[in-house]
Amino acid sequence: MKLLRDIRPIKVENYKLLVLNQLKLPFQEEWLELKDYLQVAKAIKDMIIRGAPLIGIVGAYGFAMGIKQYKNQNPDSLKVKADQIYNTLINSRPTAVNLSWALDRMTTKFKNLTQKGIYGSKLVDELFTEAKRIDLEDFHANKAIGGYGEVLIKENSRILTHCNTGALATSGWGTALGVIRTAYENEKNIFVYVDETRPYLQGSRLTAWELLQEGIPYQIIVDSCAGFLMKQGKIDAVIVGADRITLNGDVANKIGTYSLSVLAKQHNIPFYVAAPTSSFDLNLEKGEDIIIEIRDKKEITHCGNCPVAPQESDALNLSFDITPAENISTIITERGLITEVNREKILKFFNKS
Repeated sequence: MKLLRDIRPIKVENYKLLVLNQLKLPFQEEWLELKDYLQVAKAIKDMIIRGAPLIGIVGAYGFAMGIKQYKNQNPDSLKVKADQIYNTLINSRPTAVNLSWALDRMTTKFKNLTQKGIYGSKLVDELFTEAKRIDLEDFHANKAIGGYGEVLIKENSRILTHCNTGALATSGWGTALGVIRTAYENEKNIFVYVDETRPYLQGSRLTAWELLQEGIPYQIIVDSCAGFLMKQGKIDAVIVGADRITLNGDVANKIGTYSLSVLAKQHNIPFYVAAPTSSFDLNLEKGEDIIIEIRDKKEITHCGNCPVAPQESDALNLSFDITPAENISTIITERGLITEVNREKILKFFNKS
């Protein structure tokens, strides 16, 4: 069995959060210190940190940091501040459900503790412990996802992945890329095609960087190359992550995912989604109910600070798209596999049928 490098995107020291600046990768490994919840919200919004599971984890730490700032206020004022902290953090990125999931868990913990009369330093310590628990749970969930997903990967597989779903997007192992890491660790002799993933280039900048650190063989391709590689028989499986999964099994993920699912279906290639159960939003019936984040047009008209389009050009920068359940072969979670994805299967999976 191969041993892979331990990559962790965040550190917690003395109630402060250190994050690996993902805007500087792959050319520079820069750690930034976030001192308060406003800095946490800005880091999420500006994509200094990104990836649905990691956004949830960092949001949880951000909530604890916010309460620390106001821990000496009277109970009524502190509760008002808690609402403000929650709203600031949850509005930093709208599409990924992991952020609201983690923040709801933190506010529930906050309410339970304050109802018991726990305030001050004790309250802060308990909240940081809860955030740390969310952090560790995600790591172990990712390892389990890797284990379940690896079973689906055949020897000598050529795998296409989109965006970045590895250690940099999670607590330190990865969802879709975690499956790839586990398959490689178990010596399945895999090869990875990495979509560049315009416009933020999470594939060519981040996924390629992770694979390079671990010695996993790969090639970067432009996003529009995937279909032709499938036609040539050079792709055996597609594995992607998810930012939100609805009750009927529709998946919101990085823009370009839907196109890959259509191409995979046309070429009879399995299309796998790897995500923790915290990525499921059972309160939303279907993909059309998901809010799709629209980001600054400059991310399209420029590459970094370099213009690549006429200055007068308008651009539509949809950050995510929706892949329908019928295009998905299997959803891989830390609790097992969901095949033939539909509403009934998901309800049964969560014991709600």
